[in-house]
Amino acid sequence: MKQVIIKLNFPYFISKRISKDEQSNFATTISRLAVFSIALGLAAMILAYFILGGFQKTVKDKIYNFKGHLEISKYTLGGNFDENFISLGSDFYSDLEAYEFVDHYQSYAYKAGMLRTKEEVEGVMIKGVSQEFDTLRFQDNMLAGRFVSFSDSSYSKELVLSKRIANKLQLEIGDKATVYFVQNPPKFRRLEVVGIYETGLEEIDKSMVISDIRMVQKLNNWPDSLVGGVEVFVKEGYSKDEAMDALFESLDASLYVDKVSNSYAQIFDWLELLTQNVSVFLVLILVVACFNMISILLILIMERTYMIGVFQALGASRSQIKKVFMYNGMILVLKGMLLGNVIALLVTWLQDQFHIIPLDPINYYMDFVPVDWNFKAFFLLNLLTFIVVLIALRVPLAVITRVKPVSALKFD
Repeated sequence: MKQVIIKLNFPYFISKRISKDEQSNFATTISRLAVFSIALGLAAMILAYFILGGFQKTVKDKIYNFKGHLEISKYTLGGNFDENFISLGSDFYSDLEAYEFVDHYQSYAYKAGMLRTKEEVEGVMIKGVSQEFDTLRFQDNMLAGRFVSFSDSSYSKELVLSKRIANKLQLEIGDKATVYFVQNPPKFRRLEVVGIYETGLEEIDKSMVISDIRMVQKLNNWPDSLVGGVEVFVKEGYSKDEAMDALFESLDASLYVDKVSNSYAQIFDWLELLTQNVSVFLVLILVVACFNMISILLILIMERTYMIGVFQALGASRSQIKKVFMYNGMILVLKGMLLGNVIALLVTWLQDQFHIIPLDPINYYMDFVPVDWNFKAFFLLNLLTFIVVLIALRVPLAVITRVKPVSALKFD
């Protein structure tokens, strides 16, 4: 008859029995407190990164969808848009498709003007765009109406206004407005409002009006081959700095390329500052979680002092007894992390689907709290929490080395 030998993991077996056995009301409350503290801390960190990512992505997309990631324009010290033009017949323009990092490119031209109605006058900047303009990217910013139509044989006599300008001038879809252009001799055009957009960014909404680039070309006496510049969209996963350097090498001496983020440096610096704030927030939560777990494990050890003395008297090593409480602490941490993940994912899903938490668009550039499902950050935060708290659990275990069997057995 064969003899079956079962190798028992003594510390793990005891820690499971401790977790399952009925404890005193005080110890039970402490264990639950440990689980909830870990859960709330981890959920707060995950939500912070999901919301931060969503906020940064939303603000950046509002800028990039309107102006691209890179801008190629004429190198000049003057501010006259009529004289700042580049030719689409240049070699660089035909070579843009050859670059692996280029997702899309589109031409544009700016023209300063005055938008006038019967009651009001507003200074605006006309952004002339062509049929190449990526209307799908811009669609999220459209509130009403449609985009400019390019079906006319000469140029479209249509405008897309920001909500801010439309409200100020009391214009609606279908209304006509006169645009006076700043040039010599002065010229004007009677245009129809066909769409209203809103990015939430004051730098764009307060003055930018979208129309047909062919109108700007005709006003400036440009041929079809001349434009104000070219906007380039970089594919996701490619560095914008490296893309800018690669394009710069192929440009003529009279042209230069710049990142759109440099034109909105204050906004992008603010977004980076938010990242630092969230990082500080993460460190503080981890410190609090570690402090809570250290305190709770110390209490549990004090609750089990008599048990420690019994195990020592029966020949258990201090290392084995430490593992008992280490496993017990790990079980509490894992329960807390599981609960924290459920809370974070549930709140994120509810906000993503129903936009429960609103925002003031005047101050935050959007009307609800956005979220970004950043699962890389999700897994890294879980791993970081588990490792840091696990290391912190070793601090209270040093108390076990000071427990003497005789004193422990008298403790009860």
